[in-house]
Amino acid sequence: MSDKPGNQTPNTPDVSETELREMKVDELRQEAKDENISGTSGMRKEELVQEVASARSQGGDNNDGGADAGDLGAGPEGGKIRHGDASSSSLKYSQEVTSTEDEPEREGRSLATTHHEVIRQWAEERGGTPAAVEGTEHGDHLGVLRIDFGRDDSNLRRVSWEEWFKTFDGRRLNFIYQEQRTDGTQSNFFRLENPEREDA
Repeated sequence: MSDKPGNQTPNTPDVSETELREMKVDELRQEAKDENISGTSGMRKEELVQEVASARSQGGDNNDGGADAGDLGAGPEGGKIRHGDASSSSLKYSQEVTSTEDEPEREGRSLATTHHEVIRQWAEERGGTPAAVEGTEHGDHLGVLRIDFGRDDSNLRRVSWEEWFKTFDGRRLNFIYQEQRTDGTQSNFFRLENPEREDA
């Protein structure tokens, strides 16, 4: 029965899934991005259709987080990694990611980026929120940056993505991370590196 034309999502009279299914996957990903849907890089076409249809039916009401809900963009370097005298060998061997559409060359691949939206999507797909380590502040500047995955760590203070990226860019950090482990399971591994200093 799934071959019925038109819209099969309940209570969404203005959304044509048939129209969405006629779109190319790249176009659907762009639609999903426009609707502030994160995690689209791993979705198949039918999942993208459902997510976009659902977002449209809610009138794009995903914007409940103020400025944080929109696309954060690439950042000042356009997602390109920063280089310096203290760049680690892991940075040298990492695949550079400069777009939310970039895919790892293989499972377990070490990745590196400065792209704000790539970092935010990666964190949010894992239930992570931006945070800083309490007691490491410099005046009114954030201290050591972290991603809080909801573990009971009383040393972490949640901050806005705007504050987090202001500090990330101000310190010229790189975000080194993994999408998946070599066995294909989701990885939460990341580290921040300042290519001009040993300590981030």
